[in-house]
Amino acid sequence: MQKYSIHQIASMLEESTIDHEFIRKLKKDPRKGVLKLIEKREKQESHIKEQQTKLDEMSKYEKDLYENGFEMIAGVDEVGRGPLAGPVLAAAVILPKHFSVLGINDSKQLSHEKREEYFHLIGEQAISIGIGMIPSYQVDEVNIYEATKLAMIQAITRLDPLPHFLLIDAMKLELDIPQLSIVKGDEKSVSIAAASIVAKVVRDRYMRKLGEEYPNYGFQSHMGYGTKQHLEAISNFGIISEHRRSFSPIKEVLASS
Repeated sequence: MQKYSIHQIASMLEESTIDHEFIRKLKKDPRKGVLKLIEKREKQESHIKEQQTKLDEMSKYEKDLYENGFEMIAGVDEVGRGPLAGPVLAAAVILPKHFSVLGINDSKQLSHEKREEYFHLIGEQAISIGIGMIPSYQVDEVNIYEATKLAMIQAITRLDPLPHFLLIDAMKLELDIPQLSIVKGDEKSVSIAAASIVAKVVRDRYMRKLGEEYPNYGFQSHMGYGTKQHLEAISNFGIISEHRRSFSPIKEVLASS
């Protein structure tokens, strides 16, 4: 085999497709640098295969529905049920039939950077995206469970076209649309995972903006959850309109004031 420099081999191994016979011959090269490059390439290929397997597994619900004649399938998920402040926010996403972005997963399993990356890709490729947002005062009026359903329904009704079937993360909605509630759906359905990413990114952006308006509260770091920092801010600076007055310890603070 022609003798290539390590730099040349590194460039060749970065190509998306490569002759495996060439790899087999490279493995006979005694240079440690070459062997390290091959090991790196094989790890990358193994990671891609794992991601493809994961995507195939997460696409089974959608595939079955396509085979049963449903075309527009919306994944639905929410974020923000637990925080002491800010809205509960839902997203509904209709992905194209042959959506194949590797690495899509439950938003909680992804870094901030990865969520932003996938948010962009989903926005580019999705057939439709709907957002529903229920503010804190309405959460107080109807309770968090009902507010979550309202946010999901709002997100679904803002889809264009409207979906033929709903895949929903652990919720049942009073809508005249066929649906399936899936426990831990954001880990099992690519459509719900996409919705979880969209919902998380949109709500986090809202909370970071809120953090700019109320710098004493640190919303951009805890996103409204009841962290030590947030509880100390409430103690020091009081309650604002974005706080959920029906949630502990907010209601206790109000009762004692």
